[in-house]
Amino acid sequence: MKAVIQRVTKSSVTVDKKIISKIKNGVLILLGITDEDTNDNIQWLTKKIVNLRIFDDENGVMNRSIIDIDGDAIVVSQFTLLANTKKGNRPSYIKAARPDVAIPIYEKFIQEFEILLGKKVGKGIFGADMKVKLLNDGPVTIIIDTKNK
Repeated sequence: MKAVIQRVTKSSVTVDKKIISKIKNGVLILLGITDEDTNDNIQWLTKKIVNLRIFDDENGVMNRSIIDIDGDAIVVSQFTLLANTKKGNRPSYIKAARPDVAIPIYEKFIQEFEILLGKKVGKGIFGADMKVKLLNDGPVTIIIDTKNK
């Protein structure tokens, strides 16, 4: 599982010209899921993200987590994070899980994240053509791969 976490002052997801998720201060999480991902990966990654100290404290030091600031989150499934670009110019997505595997993992990730965060999170629609808007704050962008835990 690979996640790109972006600290945002606002973010939204639009499908078919309709906004389906919208947040203010918090994180946008782009999530790539593989066939090898397990419940342990979900538990580890959700805990890691909610505890990441990427928000400024009163001294302007990144010392607060999304929980500390009562921030919001959007989680968007993005298979292209798993692109293999080693050969040629057309990326291969063979490591990305197929929908029958990825959808339950994506839903479980959101469920676990909501439990840890203590509130609902925004989400995309799996497999849909989504328009994701964000105003990256900082910019702060962190990449986490469960292979490197």
